[in-house]
Amino acid sequence: MWALLVLIGAAAVSAHLQDLSFDGQKVFRVIPQNDEQVELINSIASNTQVDFWKPDSVTLIRPKMQVDFRVEADKTFEVEDLLKESGVEYRVLIDNLQAALDAQFDSKARTAGHSYEKYNNWETIAAWTADIAAQNPGLVSRSVIGQTYEGRPMYLLKMGKSGPNKKAIFMDCGFHAREWITPAFCQWFVKEALETYGKDSVMTTLLNSLDFYVLPVLNIDGYVYTWTNDRMWRKTRSKNAGSLCIGTDPNRNFNAGWCSIGASKKPCDSTYCGSAPESEKETKALADFIREHLSTIKAYLTIHSYSQLLLFPYSYTYKLPSDYEELNSIASAASKQLATLYNTKYTFGPGATTIYPAAGGSDDWAYDQGIKYAFTFELRDTGRYGFMLPESQIKPTCEETLLAVKYIANYVLEHLY
Repeated sequence: MWALLVLIGAAAVSAHLQDLSFDGQKVFRVIPQNDEQVELINSIASNTQVDFWKPDSVTLIRPKMQVDFRVEADKTFEVEDLLKESGVEYRVLIDNLQAALDAQFDSKARTAGHSYEKYNNWETIAAWTADIAAQNPGLVSRSVIGQTYEGRPMYLLKMGKSGPNKKAIFMDCGFHAREWITPAFCQWFVKEALETYGKDSVMTTLLNSLDFYVLPVLNIDGYVYTWTNDRMWRKTRSKNAGSLCIGTDPNRNFNAGWCSIGASKKPCDSTYCGSAPESEKETKALADFIREHLSTIKAYLTIHSYSQLLLFPYSYTYKLPSDYEELNSIASAASKQLATLYNTKYTFGPGATTIYPAAGGSDDWAYDQGIKYAFTFELRDTGRYGFMLPESQIKPTCEETLLAVKYIANYVLEHLY
């Protein structure tokens, strides 16, 4: 009977996720060689509903840049013909997005409980935060740092052995709703820290000497929406005055060169910066918490996907941060550490020069608050699956990322005084 219920539940989840079908939709990768070809992509975007995966917006596209975008099923042949005729270098990354979505769940039988090697919905993650704190009272506590636009509590886990005058590292996941691998990593990090405490000397020292604040999902409303309505949703779910379009890009909503470059003032755009810095309840809650704990938070890590990048400030300006040499050295060493497990190659550097300029990001904001060690991870992969990373890759992705995070945390600890 129980097995039957599990299978029925799996079918329900699968059916629900397929309410909005992506059947026949394709993801293209193009590399425009000149301004004329960039203009062609602009033209396609203005005449067709295009969802840019990389970069986030058509306005950021430059010659020689790798551009990934999703096209509605009824427009795929038209777009492909245009690309062929114009001689733009392109390939089809994902031939049928619905098939990729179906394949993301490695098992059709979804277990009812929480799993570190499956994608968990928000209700499961919320219950897990309560359970993990209750089961590990000496190392974990749970608090609520705010509420989302739709009224969901934003749970924050604090990890570490209690002690006086401890410094902290803050890490968040789930900024962009469709980047499912990122909440999976925050959960994995908590699991590994608890399981290896007292066994692994580095993790034991880290938890004895530092506190870790872990926010498993920032954009909870958006994440819920990807499970119930639109798997490709990116933004928050707030209403925008004077517009029928919903949501703001939370990673364009911080007061760091806000809306000056690489962000949109149009509510319908995926990189909409919001009506003002911290207009979103979620970003305001995060910023308020960090401001209240500025004296103790010494590092800020924000986890995104995809592209296999390790970035640091700045993204809102091409100007290098005053700590460039040190941050670049850390990013280089952390990337090398990450590659030791599965030989996964990461590119590293300041956001603006390494990928593209984008104002209003949380890492730039944290750095400008005085948190020197501010880094953005863009996890696997480089586009084969994009946001649809299969569950079979959760474990290796999290294992390798953990190595880089531990390296950074240990570096921070060694350079505190």
